[in-house]
Formats: sequence, C-alpha cells, structure tokens
Amino acid sequence: MRRVTKLSLAAVALIAQAGIAQETVNKVAGGGVSIPGWTGVIDKSRENTGLSLNDAKLAPFTNGAMHVVTGPAATYWNPANKASGNYTVKATFHEPAYMSLNDHPHPYGIMIGGNDLGTDQASMMYCSAYGNGTFIVRGFAPGTANGTFNISGGRGQPNDAINKASGKGAEVTQEVAISVKGDKVECSVNGKVVGSYDKAAVVGAGKLKSTDGVYGLRFGHNTEAHVIGFTMTKQ
Repeated sequence: MRRVTKLSLAAVALIAQAGIAQETVNKVAGGGVSIPGWTGVIDKSRENTGLSLNDAKLAPFTNGAMHVVTGPAATYWNPANKASGNYTVKATFHEPAYMSLNDHPHPYGIMIGGNDLGTDQASMMYCSAYGNGTFIVRGFAPGTANGTFNISGGRGQPNDAINKASGKGAEVTQEVAISVKGDKVECSVNGKVVGSYDKAAVVGAGKLKSTDGVYGLRFGHNTEAHVIGFTMTKQ
C-alpha cells in the first residue's frame, strides 16, 4: 500500500509539472516595442519556444505612461537608463483587468542591476507584485539553473502591503520600488519595505554582476498593465 501511494504521488507530481510546462502563452496582436530608445528580451523557457519580442507589446500610453501586454514573459529597458551607487527606481502598475489574459496571477515590477543585457552573460534582478497580495524578488545570471537565482524564494510571498484585486477582471494597482542603500537592497510595495537583502546575497558568482547598471521593467507572461511614473532617484 505504501509503495502504491508513493507511485501515485510521483505520478501526480509529473502530471502537474507537465501542466506547468505546457501552459499556453498568448501572442499579442500588434506586438513589439514602439517607445523610442527602448528594447527588451523574452525569457528563454519551454513556454516561449518559437516566440519573439514581437509577441509581446511595450507601447506609449497617455500622459507619459507605458502600456505593456505579454505574451511571453519579458524584460524591457532603455540602455540610457543607468543607475549607480545609492538610488531608488519605482513605478505604479495599474492592472486594468486582473487575470484577464491568464487563469492564475502573474507578476509585474521593477528591474535593476542590468549588465550585459541581450547576451548570454546577462544579469539583472527584479521585484514584482501580484494582484493576489504577494511579491517575488528574483534574478537572472549566467551559470545558474535555468539562468535564474532566487532571492525572496521560489514562489510569491504574501504581504499585507500588497493590494489584492477583488476578483478576476477587477482592476488593481501597485507601486513597486527597488532601493539600493549602502550594503542593502530593498523591495518596497505601496510604500512599505516587503523585502530587505544584504548586497552579498544578490551580488557575486551566479548572481548580479553589480547593483550598478541598467534599470527597467519586468513582466510575467500573459499579463497586461499600465506603467505610470517610472522614475529613478539618487539617494
């Protein structure tokens, strides 16, 4: 009986993993990057096989805001946007219809420490919020499993500061910020620090090349939001 139970659990795990791996990624009509100076890259994953940056969209919106619709998970940046030393990068993300493009929450947020972007040596980290009241802090670096490294944990972490949508199709707004202050890197959502990390935990082999670098935006797949007030402030 015990052996059968173990086999059954293993089978369930394999089925679950297969379901995740086969999740459908939408192609966005009229996709591509249409904001001058900006570019981006989609994640290298099984779900994105055969897709390109033109299957997601970064476009101008009203009053200087930006409109992002994915498609494949993507990171966007303007190479001229660089920060060093102590600084804060923040923006407000307005998700007009929570989970309208997917059947479970996907995140959006701020990217910093971008170095060698667009190459196989790229490194960056991001803090993103979900409309279900959770957040995640992760990074990309060469020589790591799947090209990523975890900072806050492998899945979203709950925090009362993060706004929750009232239901599928409802709007929800989050202000997301990353601050570099001395030997600390902090992720804040809606004005509250939800994660604080030693620089040593985010910089080094298999992690960031440096917290100095390009900053930009990070979006999970099948997600739509308006980005308002995207700014960098020196501390």
